[in-house]
Amino acid sequence: MGKFFQNLLRSKKSRARLGKICTDHGTVTTPAFVPVGTKGAIKALLPSLTNEIGIQLAFVNTYHLVTHPGAAVVESAGGIHRFSQLNLPLISDSGGFQVFSLGRRLNHSDQHQRAKVLQDDEVRPERPLIEKISHDGVKFRSVFDGELLEFTPEKSMEYQRQIGADLNMAFDECTYYPATRRYAQQAMERTHEWLKRCIKHKLKTGTATDSVRSSFPASARKLRAVGNPFPPATCRRQNQYLYGVIQGATFEDLRKQSAKFVVGQNTSGVAIGGVSVGESKKEMRDQVRWVADYLPDDRPVHLLGVGQIDDIVDLVRYGIDTFDCVEPTRLARMGEILRLNHREFSLASVQFEKLDIMRGHYRNNLEPVVTGCGCYVCRHFTKAYLHHLFKQREILGYNLATYHNLWVMEKLMELIRQNIKNDQI
Repeated sequence: MGKFFQNLLRSKKSRARLGKICTDHGTVTTPAFVPVGTKGAIKALLPSLTNEIGIQLAFVNTYHLVTHPGAAVVESAGGIHRFSQLNLPLISDSGGFQVFSLGRRLNHSDQHQRAKVLQDDEVRPERPLIEKISHDGVKFRSVFDGELLEFTPEKSMEYQRQIGADLNMAFDECTYYPATRRYAQQAMERTHEWLKRCIKHKLKTGTATDSVRSSFPASARKLRAVGNPFPPATCRRQNQYLYGVIQGATFEDLRKQSAKFVVGQNTSGVAIGGVSVGESKKEMRDQVRWVADYLPDDRPVHLLGVGQIDDIVDLVRYGIDTFDCVEPTRLARMGEILRLNHREFSLASVQFEKLDIMRGHYRNNLEPVVTGCGCYVCRHFTKAYLHHLFKQREILGYNLATYHNLWVMEKLMELIRQNIKNDQI
């Protein structure tokens, strides 16, 4: 396999660029949108349809796979690609975002505690699910069954090795919003220390750039005993690439400090984390803009949890290569159909809207779901049919809407890549 990342072309108007990420499960042409398959499945979508839609890369969540079915089960099945039949490059997160976001839930009745948090640097939000946060890691209760779990940098790396995604995120502390400066700095420093430990662990275990599966855990023997049709291959080498995560909350100096540190570490890629966690669009964009000049030219850059159409159009200019977001698939399950309009090949003219297919005036509308769209759904079905499926809660409706929305995202990314090539953005 060739070089992991190639920076193919840089726009003359911005930091936007064309790139290529090479993995064992395929090549990703960037900039690219990354659908989220939280629990090892892109909701409501058959895995076999990803190639037809043009999806290049998908995202799975370590926290959820660890709580169920368990990282050992996924490894026993031969890794997440074989277990899920998602036969394309995959990213796994570290589990940090879910640990801190799920554990940070405030009781709705505890308004006094919320007020104190905003006023006092020494007070942090109540964390009903988190038992202990230390420099070593985090102990917390699973939202699945209440089991006490521990995530450390080393355990996160091991879980991700077992899951087997191509791209892995270093364990980080995702800062809540609005965070005090003192907490934001502590979380950033802890994230930096954890990154060094993640790198050290991968070097120590021989998985700095790859992992080797050459033995079966006990769970594998159990799976085979009940007739597992996909036994794991032995001695199968799989490259896995580590991304460090930039933190720093909404503080410009901390964001820049974190960017300098993370980019200076020996990782295959860089991610920007702790954004889109409740702050305004302007604050989110500022956090990306502040670090743009520090982002590497020779490594891919991923923006965690951001991927609305207007976000992508604005932020690709800062050198972001990949974006993950649940919105297109979540909207699809709510009956919200994306429609993208633009003049010729100009990104500047892009307009998008959401059609609420549940609205009554679509009941007798026999036009294509979106006129002019070339996807399977719009070539074969009408607004009336999709309206009917959603009103009757037919599962097929969720599948068709998901297919269409992800098709739209892929067409958007094609347009963006063409605009970069033409120096239009």
